[in-house]
Amino acid sequence: MEKIITFEDFTKIDLRVGTIIEINDFPNAKKPAYQLTIDFGDLGIKKSSAQITTLYKKEDLIKKQIVAVVNFPKKQIAMFMSECLVMGAVKQNDVYLLSPETSVKNGSVVN
Repeated sequence: MEKIITFEDFTKIDLRVGTIIEINDFPNAKKPAYQLTIDFGDLGIKKSSAQITTLYKKEDLIKKQIVAVVNFPKKQIAMFMSECLVMGAVKQNDVYLLSPETSVKNGSVVN
């Protein structure tokens, strides 16, 4: 098991559902990645990069709902500013995006 955190620590993480509205290649990334633009409803539009090019084609990601941490500070990745962290499960170095089973309102809280 990794580091133990308290429930109070966990409550600081703001996980939300958003819909991918734009995808671009990210040729400057160290590992193959996409640049994602994600609509989080009332929280607005945020950008992120994701190393998901082996499992997902760009056309399959448009309008896909995903889960992301939206309250991390912005992070510079190459010449790109990431504003949220898209969540995924890792299996043999592939990242499987976490998403709701049914469509929910953009910006919905994940508990």
